[in-house]
Amino acid sequence: MKLDHIKKGPLTSEDLRAVQLIQMEMLVEVDRICRLHDINYAMIGGTMLGAIRHKGYIPWDDDADIGLLREEYEKFRQVCETDLDHSRFYFQDMRATPGYRWGYGKIRRKNTYFLREGQAHMPYESGIFIDIFPFDNVPDGKIAEKLHNLHCTVIRKILWSEVGKKTDRNPVMRGVYSLLSKIPLQVVSNHLQHFTNRGNRKKSKRVRTITFPAPDKYSEGMKEWFEQTVEYSFENLKLLGHRDYNAYLKHKFGDYMQLPPESKRKSHPVSYYMLLDKL
Repeated sequence: MKLDHIKKGPLTSEDLRAVQLIQMEMLVEVDRICRLHDINYAMIGGTMLGAIRHKGYIPWDDDADIGLLREEYEKFRQVCETDLDHSRFYFQDMRATPGYRWGYGKIRRKNTYFLREGQAHMPYESGIFIDIFPFDNVPDGKIAEKLHNLHCTVIRKILWSEVGKKTDRNPVMRGVYSLLSKIPLQVVSNHLQHFTNRGNRKKSKRVRTITFPAPDKYSEGMKEWFEQTVEYSFENLKLLGHRDYNAYLKHKFGDYMQLPPESKRKSHPVSYYMLLDKL
């Protein structure tokens, strides 16, 4: 990596668009692999919203999100080992990348750099990326659901602890995170694997991203949304999304066609970044 090519954040508007175009390469690759192996996926979050409201990226968005039911995610991560274009991209998740602490995967672009705030000490490569989220079953009963959500929160806090012990503004929480960070990552990874396997043996109408830091209500969704997908235009691409996009987007965003106030049209905080290095 050529250090003189690294820029300090935040992204300029020109560089934000360059990041989006690099991410589109990865979206094309994910779509190619999934169609080749009959893996069902869906655009989720702001990517699905962008497809409906903007026919592409939300203008200020600097990431892209893909969601798969757990069974489809496991197939996807396996075929990435053989069919991902490793000359341009690499796949990360907790089982593939030492020191990686997020319970979902990322496809990253080689010869780029994109460092989120507070994560300079994390021991893995940090290229420009898109997120690949597995969705796991949520128990149907109210009490079981609350216990499940609490369990998810605890796992999430332990995984975040390596960052939280350095970045949390509350000194008490920094101390708590310091203690949590001493739990061996392999122990947490094994527990997460057992937790998801056990939960997915039971039938459920709803699914959620277990380790993404969003309120439980917005982390959950109907399983059928991920089972029933159709093509949508996204920029100049054709990508899969929820057939019932209206139900999904209303659940996730409320009045989703209404633009947020300008004060909330923000990209994620990035400390340093580098666009494609021509080497």
